[in-house]
Amino acid sequence: MFAKLPLTALRGFESAARLGSFKAAAQELNVSPAAISHQVKSLEAFLGVRLFERTSQSVRLSADGERLQPFMHRALLDIQHGLQVLSPPCAAQSLVVSTTPAFASLWLIPRLGDFHRLHPEIDVRLHSSNEVVDLRRDASIDLAIRALFTPDPQLFEQPLLDEYFGVYCRPGWQPPATGSPVELIDVPWLSSAKAEVDWPAWCAKAEALGWLENARFRRYDEEQHALQAAIAGHGLALASNVLVAEAVARGELVDYRPEVHLAGARYTVVCVPGRERQVAVRGFSEWLLGQSNG
Repeated sequence: MFAKLPLTALRGFESAARLGSFKAAAQELNVSPAAISHQVKSLEAFLGVRLFERTSQSVRLSADGERLQPFMHRALLDIQHGLQVLSPPCAAQSLVVSTTPAFASLWLIPRLGDFHRLHPEIDVRLHSSNEVVDLRRDASIDLAIRALFTPDPQLFEQPLLDEYFGVYCRPGWQPPATGSPVELIDVPWLSSAKAEVDWPAWCAKAEALGWLENARFRRYDEEQHALQAAIAGHGLALASNVLVAEAVARGELVDYRPEVHLAGARYTVVCVPGRERQVAVRGFSEWLLGQSNG
């Protein structure tokens, strides 16, 4: 049934398509760039279509290549999964999770001990960056946790947490007298690309525009630093309910005006289609969903 399938060429194509480079594919597969080029040309001859558009400087997928790439990636993932099923039960499984430094430190890591207890056979490694990783090209990342406003049709997605922004302060904080300055902690919220999340927007909704006239702003570049400043009593923080959840649960911060919120994104678990069926990915995703509902 499969005697005529050019498996070596298909693997070379998948790597080159995912990485966007014959040279990078050659490094991944430990062969020469010329070998990858030959494999791709032989596959193009086999199919009778051009899979890459080539220039003197680079290669990029053709329309037919774009159609073939997701099928090949899923197929190779299924093969890899099938081999893992037969691995010895004691063999450790590695899982690489990508997310932002703020989500990792403020939400994920405080809960991660529970996952280690339930799944000691899975070694979770965190890749934390504010840059969005292209999961279709970087096969080293198994799944990502992202704050999204719109779905990505090329990825498998599972909703995790709905986000909104409110103002948080230490318990017992009282607003200053009229005309007195108020300390406002300011940070650029990276998840708010399509929503206006800043002090003017919140003050307008809370009918507290007078605060802006005499505000003393404490500015930070990182969300976790802003929340630490609020916990230390350095002012009010406009913060994500997701990232502030642990501090609220510990009683370190409270929602100053619970009825006044600004819309945020939705935290979502995403992976390349097919990877959601892998044992480690499925186990971690199910655990995340349990944590979000707990």
